Amino acid sequence: MKLTIERAALLRALAHVQSVVERRNTIPILSNVMIRAEKGRLALSATDMDIEIVELVEAQVAREGATTAPAHTLYDIVRKLREGAQIEIEASGERNAMVLRSGRSTFTLACLPPEDYPLMASGELPHNFSLSATELRTLIDRTRFAISTEETRYYLNGIYLHATKADEVPVIRAVATDGHRLARMEMVLPEGAAGMPGVIIPRKTVLELRKLVEESEEEVQIGLSETKIRVAIGEAALTSKLIDGTFPDYDRVIPSNNDKILEVDCKSFAEAVDRVSTISTEKSRAVKLAIESGSLVVSATSPENGTAVEELEVRYLASPLEIGFNSRYLLDIAEQIDGEGAQFVMSDAGSPTIVRDSADASALFVLMPMRV
Repeated sequence: MKLTIERAALLRALAHVQSVVERRNTIPILSNVMIRAEKGRLALSATDMDIEIVELVEAQVAREGATTAPAHTLYDIVRKLREGAQIEIEASGERNAMVLRSGRSTFTLACLPPEDYPLMASGELPHNFSLSATELRTLIDRTRFAISTEETRYYLNGIYLHATKADEVPVIRAVATDGHRLARMEMVLPEGAAGMPGVIIPRKTVLELRKLVEESEEEVQIGLSETKIRVAIGEAALTSKLIDGTFPDYDRVIPSNNDKILEVDCKSFAEAVDRVSTISTEKSRAVKLAIESGSLVVSATSPENGTAVEELEVRYLASPLEIGFNSRYLLDIAEQIDGEGAQFVMSDAGSPTIVRDSADASALFVLMPMRV
């Protein structure tokens, strides 16, 4: 195998594929990226046996062939080469080594035979539809912060993606919850998604997908089965196993009879919570909201640090209420609100609160209160 490639093109593709490779691997071949040169392009792929990313880049191929090289080492080398550099890569089948040259630099990397590289079969993916990169980014960004990291409740360790109806309109909906907060985002159901199964996309897959659509404005092709998802965008494709479990009936935790409505300027509210929470203890991060007609007092108290209080003008017409929340969770939700106003729909100090963007009904957040 022998080829020449631009540093920027190789770096971008390597950044995508190497990030699925685990730092600690008991199987040596899984630490490597598969490099295959054929007909004017280079195919790079990496896997951890649950996720596989394959990306194609243009290259001047002098001799076709394949090898596997240490993923993180190769990425670090290319990252440290000069911008605009041309990189020459050469590997011969006899020696298990790959030589990389750029300018006056030469690197020789130990390789493993490409025959040992595991292939991840995607199988049949009967449900196919497409979203724009912007839509997929929105679905991920507005829900991923609520994904649970508790390994025992493995079925919450991802985003639940499913087709349903909202006010008789077919929608695709993404939901994530960790038991303390819930995030739900929906958009009009894309063509071809009507019969899709409800699937739980694992947290690591969600993070890798987000990197793939980071700067793109292209269409994203999505293929689904009960056990696998394949997402293709531009010259990159990600295939992943899905979480084998049942996502809980989240509608049961979304309260329907909350009647106290608080409307705040989201930016001022988030800044006030952030300032006041400096005082709260690291473990609970609790802040108290004391709400009465036209005014909101945000406060925090800790035995070690003292107290902090800040008052805000708000719209509120119901009876006075005192309620406590984890400040970190409040700030996470405030970050997802694009508009100027946030709406809190509450019942009492012990019941879940609904948070919405005043200008956008497609996203809904539920937050459990704390005792303060």
